[in-house]
Amino acid sequence: MAVKTFNPTSPARRSMTVADFSSLTKKEPEKSLLVARSKSGGRNSYGRITVRHIGGGNRRKIRVIDWKRTKDGIPATVVAIEYDPNRTAFIALIQYADGAKSYILAPQGLKVGDKVVSGTDVDIVAGNALPISNIPVGTMIHNIELKPGKGAQMVRTAGAGAQLMAKEGDFAQVRLPSGEVRMVSIKCRATIGVIGNNEHENVSIGKAGRHRHMGVRPAVRGVVMNPCDHPHGGGEGKSPIGLPGPVTPWGVPTLGKKTRNKKKHSNKYIVKGRK
Repeated sequence: MAVKTFNPTSPARRSMTVADFSSLTKKEPEKSLLVARSKSGGRNSYGRITVRHIGGGNRRKIRVIDWKRTKDGIPATVVAIEYDPNRTAFIALIQYADGAKSYILAPQGLKVGDKVVSGTDVDIVAGNALPISNIPVGTMIHNIELKPGKGAQMVRTAGAGAQLMAKEGDFAQVRLPSGEVRMVSIKCRATIGVIGNNEHENVSIGKAGRHRHMGVRPAVRGVVMNPCDHPHGGGEGKSPIGLPGPVTPWGVPTLGKKTRNKKKHSNKYIVKGRK
């Protein structure tokens, strides 16, 4: 996977880069695995904007990803590697021996024609899914469940991979991409390997219009506003924020302020914080 650059035919093209999609083998998605996606514009059920800078953008449809991988013992063949506009990772279309099709996240090294399977007693090969109790210590994994049978919730972005550090009793210690070491039930499932498209973090947007295509509206800095509009606003000329630390438009501390609840029930599963 590489990053594609362009000749500087315009100021935007000079700095714009895109992912090299040469590894993709299919352009049109599987129609049976598509779901309509409605837009909210950042508004709640009352019509009020609760998340700013959302609106517009190209139309998308949701690709239904199989997060649970519960068809145990039935081998599946990788039919295609596809692009998904709703996520940074590429997805793989697989077809089971019984004819059923589904989407999974495409790990590094997975190619068209490869076989993947899920179950309790399968090979440790990229793309195979199995309970953490059956995975050797030191293996790189992704698509990790937090509750058995709920479906994968952790390590799902492009280039991400977690490492299984240890197993003791009913829990295993997993080192996440952030550096956090967390205890996860050994009954939870995970997929072997590291997610592909690892060059995604090096892609440069290049121009404002490309962000608008993604459904991201412009953001205005608080320091250029009037004091009636933002706590950072006001002053003569270019001025500092004039506060001990940056705050949101509503005066709540931000940018580095820890927001995790110290009484959260899952804190007991964190062995080592990411900091």
